[in-house]
Amino acid sequence: YKYLPTALFPSPRQPPILLDIAPLHSRSLSSGMQKEQVIIVGAGPSGLAMAACLNHRSIPYIILEREDCIASLWKKYAYDRLHLHLDKQFCVLPHMPFPDSYPRFVSRQQFVSYLDDYVSRFKISPLYRRTVESAEFDGETGKWIVKARNLGSGEVEELEGRFLVVASGETSNPFTPVIEGLNTFPGDVLHSTRFRNGKAFQNQKVLVVGSGNSGMEIAFDLANHGAQTSLVVRSPVHILSRDMIYLGLILVKYVRVNLVDSLMVMLSKLVYGDLSKYGINRPKEGPFFMKAVYGKYPIIDIGTCKKIKSQEIQVLPSICSIRGNEVVFENGTTHPFDTIVFCTGFKRSTNVWLKGDDYLLNDDGISKLSFPNHWKGKNGLYCVGLSRRGLYGAASDALNIADDINSLQ
Repeated sequence: YKYLPTALFPSPRQPPILLDIAPLHSRSLSSGMQKEQVIIVGAGPSGLAMAACLNHRSIPYIILEREDCIASLWKKYAYDRLHLHLDKQFCVLPHMPFPDSYPRFVSRQQFVSYLDDYVSRFKISPLYRRTVESAEFDGETGKWIVKARNLGSGEVEELEGRFLVVASGETSNPFTPVIEGLNTFPGDVLHSTRFRNGKAFQNQKVLVVGSGNSGMEIAFDLANHGAQTSLVVRSPVHILSRDMIYLGLILVKYVRVNLVDSLMVMLSKLVYGDLSKYGINRPKEGPFFMKAVYGKYPIIDIGTCKKIKSQEIQVLPSICSIRGNEVVFENGTTHPFDTIVFCTGFKRSTNVWLKGDDYLLNDDGISKLSFPNHWKGKNGLYCVGLSRRGLYGAASDALNIADDINSLQ
């Protein structure tokens, strides 16, 4: 892994030039089949980036969104204290920079405002409350036929396009694991998408299940609001600071990945010490290697480690079962809780509605092709933001796809 492609990692972009873009936004469906050059499924950041890049190329498109707004995860299903985990220069969408007044790490509210301005700038008008039920390539016509249910009218609408772009996102369907006895738990059980802040949980015993960045931040927020917080950490994780991540992203452009990983691990040990005595172990493989190969993000610490060391947050191993309000852990201990918050990620349903594709996406809706050709399938099928490369990956995908479609017209 010494020679992983450096393009797998984001690099600072020069501020893009703003152009006067002609309005090519989606239109309301009329009777009969709606025909458009490109059909985009999803109006999150990936879908919006795709729409802007097509607009920039003067390529007509239509964009379908199952929710009633753009970027619903950010607008409706994200916790209050959420910030972009990377420096803003690695998170900008194509053709429009963040305002100069924005801080290095953009807040949820600022990012939502940026996306709203992005939609206005590129005159993007998704068709809302459309759930795609099927998308299939017609070999005779050379077109994609998409059937989407209008959740307002209940009718199934049919669309036809030469190109289909899957931009439904990596975080589309909240996932809660099956745990023996969970149905006997008398307290509140919620997914991270329903958590806003820790105010309502003061003095409660709260168990956070999942030690990704969301789990770590929600545990931190709960502890800040006076909850008796416990955190399930099942697997080894790398913990880095924001500045370590920034340094690593710069260095990986010039230095072999294994050397950057060695430096990151050394810095992590110097700053955080040995966390194994608190129940947190480091993986054997390096953080940048794991991100590139497995799509597994390191933890970007915003203060959780300090609270773990001060025992304001208790680290616990995997759950074996639940008996009423008592949770049994794999080390044999049992603890009572009032609330359980599952920060256990998401699944994707692309395999349910995308018919006939055995080349581009795997059963979990993630591209199974290797970088840098992960975004292009067959018969005019593309995916954007489905390679576990974050916002910078989605932006790059959108630019590549627009260029490719433009070359095929």
